[in-house]
Order: sequence, then structure tokens, then C-alpha cells
Amino acid sequence: MTRTDPDAFRDMAEAALASLPEPFRSHAADVVLTVVDWPPQDILDDMEIDDPLDLTGLYEGIPLTHKSVSHPSPYPDRVWLFREPILEEWRDRGDVELSDLVTHVVVHEIAHHFGWSDDDIASIDRWWE
Repeated sequence: MTRTDPDAFRDMAEAALASLPEPFRSHAADVVLTVVDWPPQDILDDMEIDDPLDLTGLYEGIPLTHKSVSHPSPYPDRVWLFREPILEEWRDRGDVELSDLVTHVVVHEIAHHFGWSDDDIASIDRWWE
């Protein structure tokens, strides 16, 4: 049986980060991982998303390609995982392991940390097709 509780999600997400190859793993080491059941309403409002099931993860921060030592970020970079939307997608798909889906969301959000846009990611990642 697949565990779907918040602790299991955190474990899967941390395993995904730990499995990143170097130098990506060390450059992502300071990213804060936050697992919550649902996206906060202010995030949905800012992104103009009506259905919270449409958001499985989010990178919040300044991508490494835009960071400057002379202008440090006042907040740590963060990857959000939204457990209920991920679970809904997992159930709807029915053809992937939950750990693979969580890993995919983590890697997608970490790609934003490295300066990749959604279009950049989509050009090499056919996961959603």
C-alpha cells in the first residue's frame, strides 16, 4: 500500500532532492521544502488560479541565474508541494507511482530554481502528455 500522508510526501520529496546529480544537488541544498495539503489562497490569487487542483507545486524565490551577492534575497528559496492536488493527479492518472509523481514535481520546481522557464522544461519533459 502506498503511503499518502504528509510525512511520506516529505520523505519522497527529500529523496528526490538527495538523488539530484552534482552539481545540482549542492546548489539546491539551501532550498526550503514545504509540504502542505492545499495551495494557500494568496498564492492562488496571485497566480490567478481558480481551481486549487490545478497547482501541484511552486518554486518561490530568485533563480540562481538572477541572484547577485550584492543584492541578497531577503527570504530563502522555497519549493512548495501541494499534497491534495498531487494525490488527485495520481489517482486520475492511475499509471504512475506516487513517488515518481512527487519526484517529477520536485524536479520541475527545482528546475525553476536553476532559471528554467515552464517552456524550457516542457521542451525536454513530456511527462504531461
